[in-house]
Amino acid sequence: MRSPGLTDGRSVSDNEAVTPEYVYLGRQPILDRNGTLTAFELLFRAQAGNFAQITDDATATAQVIARLVGDVGLSTALGDRAGYVNVERSVLMSDIVRLLPPERFVLEILETVTFDDALFRRCQELRRVGFRFALDDVSQPSARLVEFLPCVDIVKIDLLDCPRKHLAELVGVVRQHGKLLLAEKVETPEDRDAAMRAGFELFQGYYFAKPQTLTSRRIRPSREALLRLLVLLSEEPEIAELEAELKLNPHLVMQLLRLLNSSAFGLGHTISSLRAAIMVVGTRQITRWAQLLLFANESLLALRCDPLAQLCGTRARFMELVAGRLRPGDERFADTAFITGVFSLVHVLFGGALEDVVSTLPIHASIRRALLEKGGQLGLLLNAAEAAESGELNAIRAACDALHAITACELTALGLAAAAWHDDHVRDVHSP
Repeated sequence: MRSPGLTDGRSVSDNEAVTPEYVYLGRQPILDRNGTLTAFELLFRAQAGNFAQITDDATATAQVIARLVGDVGLSTALGDRAGYVNVERSVLMSDIVRLLPPERFVLEILETVTFDDALFRRCQELRRVGFRFALDDVSQPSARLVEFLPCVDIVKIDLLDCPRKHLAELVGVVRQHGKLLLAEKVETPEDRDAAMRAGFELFQGYYFAKPQTLTSRRIRPSREALLRLLVLLSEEPEIAELEAELKLNPHLVMQLLRLLNSSAFGLGHTISSLRAAIMVVGTRQITRWAQLLLFANESLLALRCDPLAQLCGTRARFMELVAGRLRPGDERFADTAFITGVFSLVHVLFGGALEDVVSTLPIHASIRRALLEKGGQLGLLLNAAEAAESGELNAIRAACDALHAITACELTALGLAAAAWHDDHVRDVHSP
């Protein structure tokens, strides 16, 4: 499929209709050779109609995960079946995908996505924790197919686009590598018979069932509440502190309980309190969820096209890298440097003066001092980041002199490394 929600290959419009009260999620059955339901592919839907309306693949991917985990719920969407989800590259490279219980999900990647070492390493990392991968939209034998096969477990062959004369050859290539075969866009009895004769193990398409649209009330916490939660999480809070913050935001509590219900925690007892839910889910999962909500309700196009998002990501990474040079092995300091870089631009995101925005957030004193006074080691790091961004040699040298542990050449190299890190996380978003 070209993006989440295009499994049925039908209508796509240029404008997403957004409703304030409800969210929608499509699903299409995947069956085995005996006609037994084994899984659902989950599809982006902007409205109740059974068709996709997608303007941005990254946004669609994030919203499928957000709606599945936070609004509709895993049990409602899948029951005890497995789920297939299309994943756009920038989302795949992020923590967002880890919100899904890995043993229950197959991540679908388009054959047209650029394959490189970074993508290979990420796929291997996710496979080690239990995710399976499917290569989507395959229609003919190719060198790219062979290149991808070591990274995937399932190959989805598009029967609408695959000429019958190439089907046997294509199946043979996949079989040689020991991968499962899934026939998609099975539209007619003839398609079904051809796929059965070719030896496909799994089947999906209109011949078996059209996608169904699931509807749920939208749960949308405010960006301000999400930002406060992320600030608190950056401080490694006590459970009681996190519980108190969540209690001020009923929508976030509802999301947390949905997250608990959607994840494969293997609980043997019922969660009876918010505190118990926090302890089971864990702060890292809550952090991932808050980050997803902060962006999924907006356009993820900003991750790769908005200059502010690019500056924020690059600055935060730069400060993290320099922190690692100043205090090797101190991961906590590096993490704090990263979040300081993010907070240094949050006033631009929300509008207003930095002092006004910072005054509304319970930011740690060392971060506050860095933001408002350029004080402390974090302040020196922020000053170095701004000097590197300016490109002014005198400013760079002055920043290096203040740090006492890094040269102008090293600072420039770390700036390039930070930019490369950001680019690697958002590259190929425009892949077709």
